[in-house]
Amino acid sequence: MDIEYRKLLPQESVLYRKIRLESLKMFPEAFETTYQEAMKTEKLRLETDIEAQTFGRFVFGAFSDQELIGICTFIKENNNTGSLYQMYVKTGYQGNSIGYGLITTLIRETERQYEGIEIFLEVKSRALKAYHLYKKIGFKEEKNINKKEDSSGSIMMKYSP
Repeated sequence: MDIEYRKLLPQESVLYRKIRLESLKMFPEAFETTYQEAMKTEKLRLETDIEAQTFGRFVFGAFSDQELIGICTFIKENNNTGSLYQMYVKTGYQGNSIGYGLITTLIRETERQYEGIEIFLEVKSRALKAYHLYKKIGFKEEKNINKKEDSSGSIMMKYSP
């Protein structure tokens, strides 16, 4: 299987919307937003960011035969940190290291643009496959200093170069 990893182009925002909605429908427990909420939204924030190629906000895609089969989003914060969001690979393509390729490609791009950046993500504690993937890539668990107890069942993780 030949996979191409790259930043989504402005005209591909419609592809993003389709796969984002699919991710919310297939794995509702993995994301903060629900499929129903997203369906009511005329244009998702990241659709606009993709179309405008907003600096510091980008979506990487995994393509197989020109079909978008996976996404991973990066959003830069005001300091030297950023966050990885919306990691998703279509069900029929999972287990083929596509998520690994997406995240490592996104990390390389963020390090190219922002030297020494720290990248954060949240993963649901019951999403063990995702958690182990992030650990394999080099993310480490962070103590949540803002909340005494994380009632959402999420684990904060950090990647430092």
